[in-house]
Amino acid sequence: MNYQIVIPARGGSKRFVGKNIIDLNGIPLIAHSINFARQNFPENDVFVNTDTEEIAKIARGFGAKITMRPESLGSDTTSSVEVLQQQLSWFESNEILCDAIILLQATNPIRPKNLLKEAISRFESSNRKSLAGFSVLPKKFGTIDESNFYHPENYLPGQRMQDLTPRYFENGLIYITLAEAIKNGEIITRDVYPLQIDHIASTVDIDEPDDLTYAAYILEHLKSYE
Repeated sequence: MNYQIVIPARGGSKRFVGKNIIDLNGIPLIAHSINFARQNFPENDVFVNTDTEEIAKIARGFGAKITMRPESLGSDTTSSVEVLQQQLSWFESNEILCDAIILLQATNPIRPKNLLKEAISRFESSNRKSLAGFSVLPKKFGTIDESNFYHPENYLPGQRMQDLTPRYFENGLIYITLAEAIKNGEIITRDVYPLQIDHIASTVDIDEPDDLTYAAYILEHLKSYE
């Protein structure tokens, strides 16, 4: 199959201004995902899809190719699938073969070393239209109603953690989706292959400035977690 790696990175984050290019352990945040892709899948190009020349310049410096998106795809309401649809159109216009897109989010700077190879292998053997990373959510959770009463959802009061039925969360570390599914408006399809990832990386997602402190600590001590 012909895979293309795409890292979306817009410049207009309002909650965390400049998030995608903020420094994390000496390099811009987006560079961690670029480096991971180029080190683990060197035969493929790595494309950063962005709406700002500032991000484009930084991404080029780390060896990525650039697809500039139109201003209409740079808003808070723009979905990831819209960006990937534009990227597919760009591939077709430039005669670049793409059977499936590997989506790496810039906000997930840490990934297991063998993740890319394992994900591709599982995706191809599964015969599914998509793959996404999931991790166990080791929490007791529930809801609080309008009368301020708590209702547990995944456990009974007093039940031990080890006796709970496992629940999983979408960790954002990797997505692989067939081009035809993306054209139909999907990244995670109904038949998605759930790649289970048991790694400290699944707890790192840069959404707020405080997340950088945690990510920096994990990067510094990563060998202890491998």
